[in-house]
Amino acid sequence: MKQYKIRILHPNAVTRLRLQPVMHGLAGILFLMNGIGVYNSPAPNWGMAIFFILLGLGCLAFPFVMKRFRNVQSANSLARMIQAFVSLTGCLYFLSHMQPLIAILLFLTGIASAYIGWAEYKIFQPCFVKIDMMGVLLPGTFSDKLVSWNQLNNVILRNDLLTVDFKNNKVLQLEVLDETGAVTTDEMNAFFRSRL
Repeated sequence: MKQYKIRILHPNAVTRLRLQPVMHGLAGILFLMNGIGVYNSPAPNWGMAIFFILLGLGCLAFPFVMKRFRNVQSANSLARMIQAFVSLTGCLYFLSHMQPLIAILLFLTGIASAYIGWAEYKIFQPCFVKIDMMGVLLPGTFSDKLVSWNQLNNVILRNDLLTVDFKNNKVLQLEVLDETGAVTTDEMNAFFRSRL
């Protein structure tokens, strides 16, 4: 059975890259607010207040220095792990100081940071579209989706771009990361036409 495996940039990668600075900024603002909350408490813990304020400033500054790292994906994953860890452990601090509302907010933020970090890690992993006699297997965040040939108008590979045209007027264009030769591209396009 003929099958093609094409390495692509994950379809959600561009959107996630645009949202990364916003998410780091929101975490930074939350940590700054926590620092202010610790400072305004009846018996302020100056160490915790300074820690939260420095971490908040670090999270706000991270998107501006992120591009300077050699491995941006690893730096981003590390920042997400730190945000999740501090949120989850900070939740215990606020619980012990009888502030359950802030503790619940930090717990939810920690879970959200861990999920966002996992989703970003997953998106930056090598991603493949598999095309065979059954249809086109598209990658997703949680699981892959098989699109059968009868749901498609056209599938074409041209200029490092795989275009999938659905019958419901939806078009999906995926950036191909590996170089395919002209002969292989023509062979693949001939196979795609034969299945439609």
